[in-house]
Amino acid sequence: MERCAVVGLGQTKYSKRHEITVDGLVRWAAKNALEDAGLEWKDLDAIVIGKAPDALEGIMMPELSLADALGSIGKPIHRVHTAGSVGASTAISAATLIESGMYDTVLTLGYEKQSDGNATWALGGGRSGSQGAGGSFAPWIRKYIAKSGAPPEVGTKVAVKDRLNALRNPNAHLHLYDIDEKKVKESPMLWDPIHFLESCPSSDGAAAMVLTNEKGAKKAPKKPAWVIAHAKRTEFTQFPGRDTVKPQAGVDCAEALYKKAGITNPRKQIDCAELYVPFSWYEPMWLEGHLIAPENEGWKMTLEGATAIGGDFPVNMSGGVLSSNPIGASGMIRCLEAANQVRGTAGEYQVDGARVALGHAYGGAANYFAMWIVSSEKDPKF
Repeated sequence: MERCAVVGLGQTKYSKRHEITVDGLVRWAAKNALEDAGLEWKDLDAIVIGKAPDALEGIMMPELSLADALGSIGKPIHRVHTAGSVGASTAISAATLIESGMYDTVLTLGYEKQSDGNATWALGGGRSGSQGAGGSFAPWIRKYIAKSGAPPEVGTKVAVKDRLNALRNPNAHLHLYDIDEKKVKESPMLWDPIHFLESCPSSDGAAAMVLTNEKGAKKAPKKPAWVIAHAKRTEFTQFPGRDTVKPQAGVDCAEALYKKAGITNPRKQIDCAELYVPFSWYEPMWLEGHLIAPENEGWKMTLEGATAIGGDFPVNMSGGVLSSNPIGASGMIRCLEAANQVRGTAGEYQVDGARVALGHAYGGAANYFAMWIVSSEKDPKF
């Protein structure tokens, strides 16, 4: 199998200071990734694009209208959609196309411009009284707290950690300079036990990566991030005995991922992780759900400071989904930031000596999972 590598990274975010169309948003991110890779549009063999439901912007089949902006006129353009996990699924789909030998160099991109639509309406199906994503996940978080015995300050500490990390990251969409635990606890309760400042924002942005084969990686002007393993798993949302706190599909995805990579002890062998944490309590839940922490003990890693930059297993060094949430790109940003770490290009939020990093996303009713592991080495030894 052909080994795949990430050689270019690009991100963009929308603000009132930068009025921009969807076309401009995605082209800007793609152009940044190409420049980082030292390549031009003509060097691309194909484009793989992903986003959350089309209803979020009201543009159906956007891969067609965005073909010109992404330099894909006359070239294959592939579309991916797997709910909130779509960004990571898109990156993995692009990697698979290179590993299969179908293409040499691929641009993969995820985006969302929620200000052009109504995210609450789209996610709720247009029905009145829609509870929103947080309303779905809050009961499962309460179940986790009851099951694990986690103290209430765990969610608060994750929210503060990720928001402080975001202050180191110029690409983070949300910068809260006065964040502290008191402000988080006093912020309005949205869905018990999720406070306003323990929840992700709704933002506009795009993320892009240039992926290439071994031959292309050797020509890259900067250090590549080698994709050494990836996995995707799905389960039905409703079946008797379904564990909504620790979904089996998430466990299966992690097990398949680690087996492919040759990892037997993820806590020790992975240097850092970008986990999809839209509500702060999901940090300890996914540490357990993906076999990084023992069951009912993920919250201990948070309280001990293990998941902070400088801890033994940093999580969401970039600020995570709590600081940037263009839904269709959020999972890709997790994969991109993992690659950023092993390339040594993360700047102020760089983890010293990061050699192996995990990128992760989940979607739907916690029933879609997509994960990859990237390394600074083509064939790392564990």
